[in-house]
Parts: sequence; structure tokens; C-alpha cells
Amino acid sequence: MGKFKLLFTPEAQSSLVALAKDPGAAKRLRAVRKTLGLLESNPRHPGLRTHEYSKLFGPQGQKVFEAYAENKTPAAFRVFWCYGPETGQMTIVAITPHP
Repeated sequence: MGKFKLLFTPEAQSSLVALAKDPGAAKRLRAVRKTLGLLESNPRHPGLRTHEYSKLFGPQGQKVFEAYAENKTPAAFRVFWCYGPETGQMTIVAITPHP
């Protein structure tokens, strides 16, 4: 079991479900799931390239961080997350393609 329990905003949950239903997005879904697993166990994993994202805030106004699910790919997916609301929890705020 991971170090953090992942919680999802309705927007993030909806994005994940949409990815899972898209037969053409299998590779992207695997990348997003891998990213979620790494976030759960080690949000500072170097492969995530995690950094603060100042244009977005968590459900309770927390700092939001961006993690890479893909890199060097057109419309590469990113996972936006914040710590909390409780200790040992992490909220996935959004899962979205990077423009």
C-alpha cells in the first residue's frame, strides 16, 4: 500500500473514467495510472517532474502541484494534485492534456 491515500475531485474522477472508456487512449491511461501509483508512494519521484502550479488551487485553497504523466508527446497528460485534506491524503484535482 502507498504512503498516501488518493482522493479525487469530481472533475479528476470524470477525466479518469473518460480516459478508461476511450479505446484509443490505452497508452495514455497506462501513463496516468503509473503516475498515480508513483504519486501515491513517492510524490517527489524524479520521473514525475513535480513542481508547484500557481494558476490553480486545491479544494481548500491549498497549493497545487503538477506531475507529468507523459513528456515530449503532443497533448501530453498532466496530473494536478495537492496534499490533504487530512494527513496522509492527497487530492487529485485534475487530469488533463497539456496544451
